[in-house]
Amino acid sequence: MNSLTANWVTYPKPNPEAKIRLFCFHYAGGGAVAFRSWSDYLPSTVEVCPIEFPGRSYRLRETPFTHIEPLLQSLTPIILPHLNKPFAFFGHSMGALVSFELTRLLRKEYHLNPLHLFVSAHRAPQIPDRYPPIYALPEAEFIKELRRYNGTPEAILENAELMELLLPTLRADFSVVGTYTYKPESPLECPITAFGGLEDWKANAQDLEPWREQTNSAFSREMFPGDHFFLQSAQSLLLERLSQLLNQTILV
Repeated sequence: MNSLTANWVTYPKPNPEAKIRLFCFHYAGGGAVAFRSWSDYLPSTVEVCPIEFPGRSYRLRETPFTHIEPLLQSLTPIILPHLNKPFAFFGHSMGALVSFELTRLLRKEYHLNPLHLFVSAHRAPQIPDRYPPIYALPEAEFIKELRRYNGTPEAILENAELMELLLPTLRADFSVVGTYTYKPESPLECPITAFGGLEDWKANAQDLEPWREQTNSAFSREMFPGDHFFLQSAQSLLLERLSQLLNQTILV
């Protein structure tokens, strides 16, 4: 792996004997660290490969993307060499949107398909957002909206110096989502599982159900206790179910 590739694709616990690679795409303001421990809870047949976008963690000095198209154009040639064995995608919130569009791009340009697409905490892409975008709000209002998501610790939100450092990346990530325009294409051939939080105001069960229209294969919707960040609060339940689905995927 060259340094550029290593910046994007991480392998917390390399597992060359794994039967499938699970590439994980983080939420707005998040990073690959959100998935760092997943290898400890998923089957040994799965190699977890979190993706790290520019503008955070060890890539903090890099300029974050503000639109999904250039993000995908930069990511695609870097992830391609890692798709040399069966793979699946998992994306949470912003990551769900990125993994979906990456799947469509790989199908169109490279005739590659994941064995399974797991989308989490994001409405089906063809459904208009009920809420206006927040990325350009004045700072006080933007931080108020961040609190609604319940994903950023209050100690961080109240730390002016730290927020000054983090705000450009947060705004950029929310811009990736807020400027997204869905373009109709034929449904995917891979199965889709949509995960959601029962108390998630941003992506409820009705918002997740239309993901069904995005695949000609199997679809399921799985709901967990918690809000938009059930990824954290219900992690054990989520990973237990994800393990079952990955085992089924490998056996097919």
